[in-house]
Amino acid sequence: MVQTKKMNESFFAKLLKEFDVAGELVRSRQDEKQGLLDEFDAESKRFFFGKISERALSASVRKTNKELSRLDGEIRANIAKGRNAGDRAMTLTSAQAPVRYRATLSGIVGGGLKTKKKRKAKRKAVKKKVKKKTVKRKAKKTKAKRATVKKKTVKRKAKKRKVVKKKSRRKKR
Repeated sequence: MVQTKKMNESFFAKLLKEFDVAGELVRSRQDEKQGLLDEFDAESKRFFFGKISERALSASVRKTNKELSRLDGEIRANIAKGRNAGDRAMTLTSAQAPVRYRATLSGIVGGGLKTKKKRKAKRKAVKKKVKKKTVKRKAKKTKAKRATVKKKTVKRKAKKRKVVKKKSRRKKR
């Protein structure tokens, strides 16, 4: 008897629940953050009208910043949890692609996995090495203001060597 693919429903339901919980936690932390910001706004107004001291406000600033950074970290962590749960759910559903079957007079045909065609490895053309025509070699510096540079020609096939002297235009520092 032919068996078709069947999704693991309990695992999928567990993934969806995890995804839903992560989304709810993100929303609740965002609400908590908004409440904290509103509370600090009220305290800064109280300071503006002279109800509390600057020292009390600075303590409130430290406390609020610490709490805001904690909430931001929790929001980011829950976003990552939700993303991971969503990715796992997508992987599970993507694996449920139907297998093709056909009914014929002789019975059911199909269900075999198609083999993928092997790709031939592409060979990159080998780059030919280019021989350098000249090699620069610095001569010892003399007492003169400009140093001389000698050029030496590399031997190629049956050609003769040529030595060319050239003066550098660079000033001595």
